[in-house]
Amino acid sequence: MWVKNEHHIKVRKCCASCQYKEIQNDGTRVCTLMKLIMGQRDKCRNWQMSDALRNAGLQNGGVVKLKGTLEVVIS
Repeated sequence: MWVKNEHHIKVRKCCASCQYKEIQNDGTRVCTLMKLIMGQRDKCRNWQMSDALRNAGLQNGGVVKLKGTLEVVIS
């Protein structure tokens, strides 16, 4: 399922976009509310959009760069 933030950016409702996720040093994703290990695309009824994604699209001038473009610019 997808939702849009206030700036019309499409966000997938899953653990990766949730306010309550915490990523451990070993890469394990933990739900801070339920204290469960979660998968990247898992979703629970407590999902709330993270602050970072809530603000996505807020500033003008942002550019999404492709990996190939970055390799040319960096080298």
